[in-house]
Amino acid sequence: MKETNKTELFETMPVPKAITKMAVPTVLAMLVMVIYNLADTYFVGMLNDPIQTAAVTLAAPVLLAFNAVNNLFGVGSSSMMSRALGLKEYDTVRKSSAFGLYSALICALLFSVFATIFRQPLLHLLGAEEENMAATSAYMFYTVTLGAAPCILHIVMSYLFRSEGASLHAGIGTMSGCFLNILLDPFFILPQFLNMGAAGAGFATMISNTVALLYYLVLLFVRRGKTCISVDPRDFRPSRRIVKEVFGVGVPACIQNLLNVTGMTILNNFCAAFGSEAVSAMGISHKITMIPMYIALGMSQGAMPLVGYNYASGNVKRMKQAVTFTVKVAVSISVAGAILYWFFAGSIMKAFMENTLVVQYGSAFIRGFCLAQPFLAMDFIAVGVFQACGMGSRSLLFAILRKIVLEIPAIIVLNIIFPMYGLSYAQLVAEVILATAAVIFLARIFRKLEKR
Repeated sequence: MKETNKTELFETMPVPKAITKMAVPTVLAMLVMVIYNLADTYFVGMLNDPIQTAAVTLAAPVLLAFNAVNNLFGVGSSSMMSRALGLKEYDTVRKSSAFGLYSALICALLFSVFATIFRQPLLHLLGAEEENMAATSAYMFYTVTLGAAPCILHIVMSYLFRSEGASLHAGIGTMSGCFLNILLDPFFILPQFLNMGAAGAGFATMISNTVALLYYLVLLFVRRGKTCISVDPRDFRPSRRIVKEVFGVGVPACIQNLLNVTGMTILNNFCAAFGSEAVSAMGISHKITMIPMYIALGMSQGAMPLVGYNYASGNVKRMKQAVTFTVKVAVSISVAGAILYWFFAGSIMKAFMENTLVVQYGSAFIRGFCLAQPFLAMDFIAVGVFQACGMGSRSLLFAILRKIVLEIPAIIVLNIIFPMYGLSYAQLVAEVILATAAVIFLARIFRKLEKR
């Protein structure tokens, strides 16, 4: 691969400009993903049937579990690729990308097979009741049985492109699938067209993810000779070092996601005790408040290649500038979003469903979730730094603290003290503590690096 633009981007371009160039496409892709998730909820909500909306909400943990594979091989391989680029080890970059891609394909196929074989016990585990069992199962048929492989592979490939600075192409691939999903949703979901309900939302998602995957495959063919990303099966012969480094970052990221799935499943099960209206409200409010959360996540992921490259090459000053700039922007946006959500929670919920009880529940949930957003942004950035620098054990520590030690116990306790309404404040309890820990950890990392 030619070094021209890569060297300028990672080594000499002003940090705000470099972060903007890499993070903006990532953030836009994240926002489009939120919009297409909201589109599913919006068009299903137009049916004014809490059962259909509950089906999408109940299946969400399974789709979130896809990110366990994405994180294992996407985050793990991209971190290894960025650090190898900083050391000018291009053969390692190619082999790392092939290892991530083919391993993700194998896991995606296994995921699809096992989720299909054990669908009934899985539905019960997710909290599905008799009234919403059929709708949830139909949605999962398209998104999991048929859609696991294209969904996982296109996300992993976006990580690989982003690792070598091609954030624009990574963003375009993700956004193309999302925009197609938004266009297809009403056609498959609404009664005046195919009237498939929640199943139609799943069908549209499967098609859009397949198109996004095809975009990346075509892009690899067009950019052959100009990229270090490899789909050559002969490069799928990773060394012990590659496996160790990829898993060192990817396994903690994977566990972090599985803990997120566990937390969401517990949350949905608690909500299920209050009926489909509560489950629908929880699903809608959670997706709505994902906007500032995904902006922070996009900023973190966009900055990761720059942080990892300069960490490996020893440019601590530039690495620190990248982290500081990312924190200022992400936290500021999260604070603004929290204020907006707090004052307009009711109006936002009414835009998605006219059901009075769903709006009442959802408004309360939004106010609980939005307060955690600024602290969550700081947490995301710290974990992004750990992943970029190959500090998998620290990202794993944060994942365990977030879910097992803090958030899940808070869900249980707050639901006892404030039945149902206390559920959305559990995240705030966890993130205030984690954000404080994030600042302390980052400060210690920079002090150690500067001493060296």
